[in-house]
Amino acid sequence: EDQMVLDVTYITERIISMCFVSEGNDLTYRYNLKDVTKMLRTKHQDNYYIINVSDKRGDLTKLNPHVKEYGWPEHLAPPLERLCSICKSMDSWLNSDPQHVVIIHCKGGKSRIANVIAAYMHYSSICASADGALDRFAMKRFYDDKLGGLPQPSQRRYVNYFAGLLSGAIKINSNALFLHHIVIHGVPNFDTRGGCRPFIKVYQGMQPIFTSGIYNVSDNMQKVCISISPGIPLRGDILIKCYHKKVRTGQREVMWGCQFHTCAISDYNLVFSKQELDDAFNGKFSFILKHSFIYHLQMIGLVLKNLTCKNKDFKKYSNLIG
Repeated sequence: EDQMVLDVTYITERIISMCFVSEGNDLTYRYNLKDVTKMLRTKHQDNYYIINVSDKRGDLTKLNPHVKEYGWPEHLAPPLERLCSICKSMDSWLNSDPQHVVIIHCKGGKSRIANVIAAYMHYSSICASADGALDRFAMKRFYDDKLGGLPQPSQRRYVNYFAGLLSGAIKINSNALFLHHIVIHGVPNFDTRGGCRPFIKVYQGMQPIFTSGIYNVSDNMQKVCISISPGIPLRGDILIKCYHKKVRTGQREVMWGCQFHTCAISDYNLVFSKQELDDAFNGKFSFILKHSFIYHLQMIGLVLKNLTCKNKDFKKYSNLIG
């Protein structure tokens, strides 16, 4: 009854997706993993390299000779530096020997594999060749048909960052930003009376750095302004989550989230529409959100002075290839 669905797909002749799409139990996972490992060793000997984008597992590294851990939480975009490292690691292994193959492993959903494939399509496009064009076509077909694209706007945003850094379209900002205000336009109905009780959590590098107080927002308010004084410095990968605090149970419910990287921000005002926010465009949210409002997150007064990042922290983005 607790069958785990194991999906092993040759995206190209040398790039393989290995996804355990159900959480299942560990015994089932290990049983499936042993079968797959036997198949890989028979077909590729020690010429395969596993990139694990889910949680680190001892059984995976014990059974396989070449495993690199790059995991990050499901439903989030990977840290930008990690996305860069994955693509460079794949390219290095594939170019070191024509017999080498890369396996992208994930236990859980497929969105993390989709992140890697989407980024590597951009990365491989800079090395134009007939074989490369065919591989990119195969990756694009797998991405569209099997993975269904990237479900969260932040995941798509990070792939766009990566593509912009590769092409030079994004001019790297090496300064820290100071967050002074978050303005929410429109009031979603989270408390059955037309209002909500939002509070904000800000994470930098997946570590919490700020939590706001709880705001009582009624249905007749058009916007909420959360002021932060003094402004908090932001640098690198940033995650902002907005929660609704339930009155009776005290539990929290996600209203929306968004991720961005400060190296790609060049304006003092950063605005996200409802469609650009994670979890804000699902069926429940679109139902409870008043249809006459456009839902925005606006960050005002991002000061680009007084605190400068060390240039070495951003050299990896200006020199992705090599």
